[in-house]
Amino acid sequence: MYTVDRRGKRAMQPQGEAMRNVYFLVSPRSLRYAGPCMGSLFRNALEPLSIRLITDSRQDKETLAEAVGKLEHQGRHVWAVWDQDEAGERAEEQYRGLEDLLRFRRDGHPCWRKVTDPPLFAAAGEEMIILDPDVYFPNRFTFESTPAQELVLMWQRPNCLLPPQTVAASFAAPAALADHVDIGVAQWRGPVDKEWLNWLVGRLGGAAIPRMMHVEAIVWAALAMRMGGGYLDPQRWICWHRTQWKRLALRCGAKPLSILRTEPLAHAKCFHAGGVAKDWLAEAEEAGLLNPGQQHDQPSPIRRFVSFPPARFHAQQRVRNVARRLGYYAIFK
Repeated sequence: MYTVDRRGKRAMQPQGEAMRNVYFLVSPRSLRYAGPCMGSLFRNALEPLSIRLITDSRQDKETLAEAVGKLEHQGRHVWAVWDQDEAGERAEEQYRGLEDLLRFRRDGHPCWRKVTDPPLFAAAGEEMIILDPDVYFPNRFTFESTPAQELVLMWQRPNCLLPPQTVAASFAAPAALADHVDIGVAQWRGPVDKEWLNWLVGRLGGAAIPRMMHVEAIVWAALAMRMGGGYLDPQRWICWHRTQWKRLALRCGAKPLSILRTEPLAHAKCFHAGGVAKDWLAEAEEAGLLNPGQQHDQPSPIRRFVSFPPARFHAQQRVRNVARRLGYYAIFK
């Protein structure tokens, strides 16, 4: 069987192997780190992939297509790029009458479209593996299985559920949240419960939701508790944690690559280079730091989601308020 990509060139789908459906929401302006990350995916994925990129303008689509066309993939994978207008047309049809959901994807932070846009291109029951553009794959690897009806996310310490007023709005909705949610990788299947998502974003504030990228994590955390599922193994699917010692080391002049050398990349299927770490990827790749040369083709365990109760949220806010008064964030922001 052949699949035709946007350039009209043919790539053969290996006989007997189902292609995994991977989605990137990515702008050409992030190619300084997204380029190495996508390159690592094309290069190191052992399974044939159908890679679906969703970007912004028509010009962005052409720029992104040109960049992706230069990536090494040895004919195993196929890819296509869609722009915001093409996605928007599908949204107007598939989310018709769901005004809060339409506003959420149209007027919100671009990161929020990682929740709303992949389902626009997926058939009922079809797998969606959704990747942040700062997710790097250092070794030859296979993805974990995507459940039939549950959600799989990455795990991180502590969590990135922000801003506080939107977290509080979730509890008031009421909608339970999962703790330790990292949104570098999400795996689920359609059909998506569009009516419930519309209700949720309406209760989170609708048009008044702060336009912060972290709101996406709140939505995923609410979906996790509604759908069930669990976390990818944090020993294989590693989220970069900006710990106190790393903050202090950087403040004292430590080189970023020396910080990256402490990460157990030889064991990793995936490394989510969140925050400032994404800006280190190109240099680290050039230095040979991100290619341990291992192979991880066996499934790793999924850990069940852990709830984030309101009492823990309020306790964390008290600690953060004390830290703010003591000047911690002024020193280590």
